Amino acid sequence: MRKNTYIGIAAIVLIFGIIVIPKIYKRIANDDVSRGGRMHQEGGEKINDAPDGLIYINQGGVDRKVPPFSFVNQDNDTITNADYKGKVYLVEFFFTRCTDICIPMSHNLIEISKRFEGRDDFGIASFSIDPEHDQPAVLKKYQEEYGVTNPNWNFMTGDRSVIRKLSNEGFYLATNEEGDESDLYHSGLFALIDQNGFIRSRLDPYGNAKPYYRGFVPMNENVPEGGETPEIDILIEDIQKLLK
Repeated sequence: MRKNTYIGIAAIVLIFGIIVIPKIYKRIANDDVSRGGRMHQEGGEKINDAPDGLIYINQGGVDRKVPPFSFVNQDNDTITNADYKGKVYLVEFFFTRCTDICIPMSHNLIEISKRFEGRDDFGIASFSIDPEHDQPAVLKKYQEEYGVTNPNWNFMTGDRSVIRKLSNEGFYLATNEEGDESDLYHSGLFALIDQNGFIRSRLDPYGNAKPYYRGFVPMNENVPEGGETPEIDILIEDIQKLLK
């Protein structure tokens, strides 16, 4: 009986190798596995790779865009997503009292901002997840302490629940849920947005869509084997592609 069982298992493995593996190989060869993240709907017609070489983040057949938002910035001005229309920009979630990942994130953004100094078509949107504390005057001081000069870099505050929804549901960048007021936390990732409000990125070395960039790893940091490597250099490359 046991001998027959082994023969049956061997037969299944053989059939899998003959029938299934070639199909998987063919899908990979045709780039079918990552197709969902590489196609973009333009004028009712789907196209494969975008002209700039960066992918669209596709979810359920829809390319993801920045949800509409309206908040107050460090100068008490109302800023909406429409203010970024026609600009390439980065999105981050942070708070001024953060003593952890916000520090390398802010320094990285300063370096990126310097690379595109003087360009009116580049901006940054920083949303505070601690809005009761991070009122415009506090955000203004934070802006000055970091020496921010880009007029399109807005530090924004507003209703806590709306900001949380934007982070958790708009970008899928985790922060505190409603009722969770213990310790503030947020993602250390940056989102890259194109001139039309679409979230853009690149494929990872395995051909998978990689929606965001590590903003919390200091630029040019030496990382031990197995550690998380900086991604600011590739982010700058991708910004340049969109700005061409």
